Amino acid sequence: MLFPTFVFALVWSLFLASASPITRRAPLTLAVHDNSLISAVTALSATDISDLVPLTQLARAAYCDPKSVQDWTCGAACEAVPGFQTTLTGGDGNAVQFFFVGYWADANTVVVSHQGTDPLALMAILTNLDLLRDPLDPVLFSGAPAGATAHSGFQEQHAMTAMPILEEVKRLLAATGSRSVTLIGHSLGGALAELDCLFLALNLPENIAIKGVTFGTPRVGDDEFAAFFDAVIPDFQRVNNKSDLVPIIPGRGLGYVHPKGELHLLDGDRAVQCPGNDNDNEEDCQIQTVPNLLFGNLLDHLVFNGIPIGSIFCF
Repeated sequence: MLFPTFVFALVWSLFLASASPITRRAPLTLAVHDNSLISAVTALSATDISDLVPLTQLARAAYCDPKSVQDWTCGAACEAVPGFQTTLTGGDGNAVQFFFVGYWADANTVVVSHQGTDPLALMAILTNLDLLRDPLDPVLFSGAPAGATAHSGFQEQHAMTAMPILEEVKRLLAATGSRSVTLIGHSLGGALAELDCLFLALNLPENIAIKGVTFGTPRVGDDEFAAFFDAVIPDFQRVNNKSDLVPIIPGRGLGYVHPKGELHLLDGDRAVQCPGNDNDNEEDCQIQTVPNLLFGNLLDHLVFNGIPIGSIFCF
């Protein structure tokens, strides 16, 4: 049974912590993050929280069988976003995470959504267990700082689907006239969406708006990666749920740092926007709520605002 293996991966990580690209931007001079200079958390309105619902459903849909996603008949997730048009699906749900690309007419945006970790898929678990960092691929991430590094397993997974996704996104932008791309994912899928944000921003024309929304995302890269990401992707939300322990791995002791954009869903239908990177001085933000494994709850990784996410919820 592989579910205990998945839990072991999380425990071990926490223990260690206790076509030619079109370069969108020139390399930037980046400052080291200083969260002490950033204002305090702000409460989200009921409208802000409800706006996350269709995005959560699009993250949920990525776990479903690609044929049902292609036909947009994947059950409650597909029904919650009527009229979505899927144009590309891929992955096998094991060695390569499922993903889909399509057009969301109601928001006039091209959407890319990545499946996250399925506890029953061994290859995905092994990807999460690889805690080493490598420099960003200079071909995929042309213009990124030479010193920026990111999780090697996440990068390897991302590289398997990067070019097909880029080509389909380009085609859809031309076909629909949209000037917006939204990257979505949960868990490992959130890490892939985070890398996709940067990849597409560096390989699409500057007039294309890039938005990222991820759920329960682990840390992806180091401080230089996070600083570059923050400079290039200003429209990014990484949604954390209550005491979910996945967002606190890999640990900061291993050199990992989150980008900005944390939204933390709390008990009692409350939610806050946290202004910094890891927000370690804010009691309502994730790292204070879950300072270590003993305070975490894996079940909070599976449900966001009452919406269950995972392959077993594709009905």
